[in-house]
Amino acid sequence: QVQLLESGGGLVQAGGPLRLSCTVSGRTINGYDMGWFRQAPGKGREFVAGIQWDGDYSRYLDSVRGRFTISRDDGKNMVYLEMNSLQPDDTAVYYCNFLESWGSSGGIFAWGQGTQVTVSS
Repeated sequence: QVQLLESGGGLVQAGGPLRLSCTVSGRTINGYDMGWFRQAPGKGREFVAGIQWDGDYSRYLDSVRGRFTISRDDGKNMVYLEMNSLQPDDTAVYYCNFLESWGSSGGIFAWGQGTQVTVSS
């Protein structure tokens, strides 16, 4: 059974940074494309960032490109999201998941609890 455990969220002032971590258990992330998603209050879940299985390519939601960086550590079975210059519109619960395919914006497995990111203005 695959479990996804997100952590690192919190309350931060606009312009500040946060680093999110995703610990995966039950399946190796080696060989899989991974992604971060978020869901803001009253909105649907949206794709934020993806990293290809070999770490060579990444892609981002337009509004976060240049501010967020996704990375992975296959040895630790973890995925990270470095977030800088945070804005109030980034306030959401953040989730990680295996990507259905490189071009997909959907996750494969059941969602974890997520980690809350709140950006104050």
